[in-house]
Amino acid sequence: MDTLQGKVALVTGAASGIGAGTARALAARGVRLVLLDVAAEPLATVADELGALGVVADVRDLDAVQAAVDAGVERFGGIDLVLANAGIASYGSVLAVDPEDFRRVLEVNLLGVFHTVRAALPSVLERRGYILVVSSLAAFAAAAGYAAYGASKAGVEHFANTLRIEVASRGVDVGCAHMTWIDTPLLRDVHSDLPSSRRIQAEMPRPLRKTLPLQTCVDAFVAAFERRSPKVYVPRWVGVIGWLRALLTTRLGSRADNRMAAEFLPKIDAEVAALGRSTSARNAILDRPDPT
Repeated sequence: MDTLQGKVALVTGAASGIGAGTARALAARGVRLVLLDVAAEPLATVADELGALGVVADVRDLDAVQAAVDAGVERFGGIDLVLANAGIASYGSVLAVDPEDFRRVLEVNLLGVFHTVRAALPSVLERRGYILVVSSLAAFAAAAGYAAYGASKAGVEHFANTLRIEVASRGVDVGCAHMTWIDTPLLRDVHSDLPSSRRIQAEMPRPLRKTLPLQTCVDAFVAAFERRSPKVYVPRWVGVIGWLRALLTTRLGSRADNRMAAEFLPKIDAEVAALGRSTSARNAILDRPDPT
């Protein structure tokens, strides 16, 4: 018997990318879905395709997330699984990044995970479920020009580790996912906005430079839901970087990063200045009254 059949999953950032791909894979396994996103039209398309409950909600707004969770519980009886996936990025050095874009990344990526978990946790506890929080390889290895993203993903990892300790005795398991480059709209936006970002990735040692297909990440996430995995690495060698993170911040370990930053950070800042924004065009509309 399929262990996922008949479960109910809450997925944030579900209108595209990893969220939509994982939602489709879970639906194929008989999972019923509550899908959240700020992008109304693509969310409606995915929800209609999967027969899911789609709720337009900003994860920065706890009341909105709670209302979505309540609607899911009312419709399906409860929440068994959570994929706290919604995430965005900002670009530019600490000196150059727009402070509002920096703040928005922390609110979506870190507070958004807290709001998602806080709203769903009573039902997940009741059903002894599983929560998968999406972090990144960026939590292990800093990258010049992306301080907000890295800080938020490191914070997400620590949040997941703390949550795991708090709920272990109550039958709930918590996973934290760390991925390298995945072919998602977020990565495509960065590469489109910042030509230097493509050059940086291309000059990384193998296999660090490789972009993985979305399906590779989706398959790993579905396997994590099946196994209730505490750690998810996509691909598996990302876990080795986690073990080496202390070395990466030493003078020796950071030598290559320092050289790359000296070469590319001024170019990134110039590209950000030319754009007139330090986040993607899609993310720049998040604070409008009716984002689509």
